[in-house]
Amino acid sequence: MDLVHPAPPPRSTAPALGAPDLPPAGTSTGTSTGASTGASTGASTGASALAAVYAAIERRQFPPTDGAVRVVGSPSDRASAVVAFTAHTLVAADVPAAWVHAQLPAGDLAAPLCPPFLSELSTRLRRRVGALDMVMLAHRADGDPPLPLEEVTEADHPRVRRALRYRDDVRVWTVPGAVLVLGRGLAGRWEAAFEVDGTHRNQGLGRALAASARHLVPAGCAVWAQVSPGNAASVRALLAAGYTPVGSEALLVPIGETPATGSGD
Repeated sequence: MDLVHPAPPPRSTAPALGAPDLPPAGTSTGTSTGASTGASTGASTGASALAAVYAAIERRQFPPTDGAVRVVGSPSDRASAVVAFTAHTLVAADVPAAWVHAQLPAGDLAAPLCPPFLSELSTRLRRRVGALDMVMLAHRADGDPPLPLEEVTEADHPRVRRALRYRDDVRVWTVPGAVLVLGRGLAGRWEAAFEVDGTHRNQGLGRALAASARHLVPAGCAVWAQVSPGNAASVRALLAAGYTPVGSEALLVPIGETPATGSGD
């Protein structure tokens, strides 16, 4: 997958040919109350907008490198998000677009995921900011997983508990010393997370778990993974398993809760 783009032009409000079907830059499809409204028109539109972008990326069609910051509604009451690709950012939150653009320095492509804006956004939404994650993508692989996974229907692992709060259709598999979780997360995309016990690390188990997730998603689907850039072991495991970096994101969740993001090795 070729992810090399030319240098981005200044931030633009013009639509781009071949881009996913997004609202024009500078508009908001969400509510303007400044707080999450749950199952609202904004949530429905935000989920649809993000889902359209993710589906296009799975087809190797990336958002235009136009410098735009587009505001759509929050995809659900579970989490709002700031999602960045190369020179193109989506703020998926129930806030007015005019307010978003007023907080961002003109021409600063990194600003939507920097602490000043995320702090202002979290205050307005009355939510907390989760980790700033790299977002990686891999397409489905045919055949059986490379590990003898055992599926479990009940688990008390902390990662599983987080997944059940923030993902739907969650499934869990284990092997000695590790757990793999697969479920539908932000805007319905399939997300994988894995964790390896300390006594089983440095044996390639994280890479094998990440590769296994590619065999477990439904036919015709891709699998996404969120990982902290500082978690170099998991980044290496995902790269070795065939995942490609496609962007970065920060989730904003209700205060007191922890987003179901990241992978561990």
